[in-house]
Amino acid sequence: MNAKRAAGWLAFFGTAVLLAAGAGYFEDGAQPVEAGVALATPAKHATRATSGKGDSAPIRDLSPAGDLFASHSWRAAPSVATVVEQPVSVAPAVQAPMAPDMPFQFVGRLDDRRDLQVFLQDGEKIYVVRQGDVIDETWRVEGISEQELSFVYLPLHVSRTLSVGSSQ
Repeated sequence: MNAKRAAGWLAFFGTAVLLAAGAGYFEDGAQPVEAGVALATPAKHATRATSGKGDSAPIRDLSPAGDLFASHSWRAAPSVATVVEQPVSVAPAVQAPMAPDMPFQFVGRLDDRRDLQVFLQDGEKIYVVRQGDVIDETWRVEGISEQELSFVYLPLHVSRTLSVGSSQ
């Protein structure tokens, strides 16, 4: 067991010495490659292909230019901001505020000799209104006729009508 361990260390140190001694071998440009050494280089970098008969072909220097151990960053390079000119509008178009759509649906009416009441529905709420009533401090009933109801949207003082059909 000790002989195997000693042989392993001897092989390790021998390989390390050979690599250290051969470190300057490829520094001075293209050097001939020994017949028994196979390099893992792409075919486009070789100047001449080697044949398997033992003759060697000169290989160009493939060492990178500059510092081998230069620091590199994984961060993306900062992008340059681009300025896009926007046309300047002198007076922006201001839209006049509009009243929302009529939220009520006509359900029915009750006409007594002295009073006319209209039943309106908004979602699950049912309102019984007369002329002049204000609904939720937003809509005021201006007029009730046989064909339509007239409302005023109080925040903007805009008139709206709701069709109730004919009396026939």
